Amino acid sequence: MIIGEKNFDTAHHTYVMGILNVTPDSFSDGGKWNSMDAALRHAEEMIADGADLLDIGGESTRPGYTLLPDEEEISRVVPVIEAVKREFDIPVSVDTYKSAVARAALDAGADLINDIWGLKYDPEMAGVIAQAGVPCCLMHNRKEAIYTNYLPNVLDDLRGCVQLAKDAGIADDAIILDPGIGFGKTLEHNLILMNHLELLNELGYPVLLGTSRKSMIGKTLDLPADQREEGTLATTVIGMMKGCSFVRVHNVKANRRAVDMTEAILRAGKEA
Repeated sequence: MIIGEKNFDTAHHTYVMGILNVTPDSFSDGGKWNSMDAALRHAEEMIADGADLLDIGGESTRPGYTLLPDEEEISRVVPVIEAVKREFDIPVSVDTYKSAVARAALDAGADLINDIWGLKYDPEMAGVIAQAGVPCCLMHNRKEAIYTNYLPNVLDDLRGCVQLAKDAGIADDAIILDPGIGFGKTLEHNLILMNHLELLNELGYPVLLGTSRKSMIGKTLDLPADQREEGTLATTVIGMMKGCSFVRVHNVKANRRAVDMTEAILRAGKEA
């Protein structure tokens, strides 16, 4: 898969996506990186720590988040995208589900659209991505955690996202899927899905896992957001063993080391 100018061998490696929130109200690091200097310093730090790509978000999607007007979200992310692309040689994803924001981000140099609603929120999103010819990450989400047959329902929902992409002309090799841990799911739903992530491989697309510091970890371990690193690392390793090609994380250094160690073990197993 090509993202920006870099080739990602998603069949044989797991890549680390560093989270760069330029929001005042992110659940984990709200306000820490929402000045330009701070954002660029953090981007540089994550790249030095081994990030393979960066995901820039201008609207918090924590539970109970406030919906931003397009113009405000654009004003937050576009200058940072432009600066990161100017200063560093790294693919940039933008975390948005709004077509106007996606269009502005792509004009600013974004290389991938990361849509938490899997093209189902904004009917124009799929067309914007297809026209730009960039890859997209389509996440599973529901407004309510109500399912008739949970795991098959999740897979069917993701098939629907893929169909929206294909109908718009998005290429098969430009689609990544995200199980949507923490979105439209109870704690038990999240744990079950983590335990059965391999089912997503049936759909035939690279999988991105985003669990970093999420409430699934906090509720399971009874820990606040800033103390969930070990739980995050456990999910990273499990995700890799179940075939995930990307992990989206706050702490790049720790997860990079976990990815490299896990890959070494899994590679040795295959050689044997």
